[in-house]
Amino acid sequence: MTTNAELMQRRRAAVSNGVAQGFEIFVDRAENSEIWDTEGKRYIDFAGGIAVLNTGHLHPHVIGAVKAQLDRYTHTCFQVLAYEPYVELAEKLNALMPGPGPKKTVFLSTGAEALENAVKIARAATGRPAIIAFASGYHGRTNLTLALTGKVAPYKVGFGPFAGDIHHALFPNELHGVTIDDAIDSVELLFKTTVEPSRVAAILLEPIQGEGGFVPAPAEFVRRLKEIADRHGILIIADEVQSGAGRTGTWYASEQWPVAPDILTTAKSLAGGFPLSAVTGRAELLDAAVVGGLGGTYAGSPIACAAALAVLEVFEKENLLQRAKDIGARLTERFKGLSQQHPEIVDVRGPGAMVAFELAEAGNPGAPDAALTKRIVSEAQSRGLILLSCGTYANVIRILVPLTASDELIEEGLDIIADSLVAATA
Repeated sequence: MTTNAELMQRRRAAVSNGVAQGFEIFVDRAENSEIWDTEGKRYIDFAGGIAVLNTGHLHPHVIGAVKAQLDRYTHTCFQVLAYEPYVELAEKLNALMPGPGPKKTVFLSTGAEALENAVKIARAATGRPAIIAFASGYHGRTNLTLALTGKVAPYKVGFGPFAGDIHHALFPNELHGVTIDDAIDSVELLFKTTVEPSRVAAILLEPIQGEGGFVPAPAEFVRRLKEIADRHGILIIADEVQSGAGRTGTWYASEQWPVAPDILTTAKSLAGGFPLSAVTGRAELLDAAVVGGLGGTYAGSPIACAAALAVLEVFEKENLLQRAKDIGARLTERFKGLSQQHPEIVDVRGPGAMVAFELAEAGNPGAPDAALTKRIVSEAQSRGLILLSCGTYANVIRILVPLTASDELIEEGLDIIADSLVAATA
């Protein structure tokens, strides 16, 4: 038996230190919502590969579709020789996107690629260079998407200078003293002090900030933002890389907005664990790019497209959108109950199954408790549960359990969280 410690020693010698690893664990096999490491220890997975496994590890229908595709062809490069799964998947995502009028889609491989191309499309469609993004937002690790990201450590440290003409406004978070009015005023202030609105191509935001702490964009904020955008001919881009693909109880989280985005991006759970991302938007915007201006060698891989089509079928057959709502209600009820026993829990939030709770010292939101958060994650791991933290202050526990997890497994995981809270606060 190869131990985790032996593999960690090899990893440290062979892999860049710049690649983080949350747990000193190496996976041997996985099924649905459970993982077994190389030493045979079993873990419940509440991380889902960072929001990638809404349909669980190795869903039989997804794996079956991939195996069937493997026997036909694995790669041609869509720009050279096209294939039907790419077109069929685009048709389905176009139909799912909120808002009137025809839509179109382009496929890439990663969430960062999708955001890069969304910005390219917005600039081509408007003839304008500038982008407004938000504090605490996360959009990727490339140079452009790091410029868009509103969090310094660890993502930006040592990597500047970044792409220009990116401007950040405040994101509403009333728990930390940023009201909707404050956030809207900060956008208007940018127009007065930093960039004229006639130069702004798009306003980019996450419907629910992921790395920022699972903070939803309030409906009133989005409505007022859209009014500003329409007044100045600015597009709205919704970054649904983490919130999309059914996590929030609708296929796109922005379906729950009072207005529709012009362009949106998806990735992560879109293809059930296979690398695929998409930019979907109003047809006239997607067509603004010159022929040959969009694409990539592996973009829209036939394997990933086959997997994504199977994911959509699983959502329909297993009613996973409703399942997301049911899981979310269960998580929210349990965490609110725990907050009555643990004043350190200062907020429980999130739509659908994209749920998190925030921790602070003595129940004071102004004193975020990253140390307690880290202890809870560690205690949970020792009890057989994989959890992830997030947030601007690293004080939020987020839940990304596969939607295919059984009620019994979810309860087992929640019991571990409850025990870990007790141990971490003792």
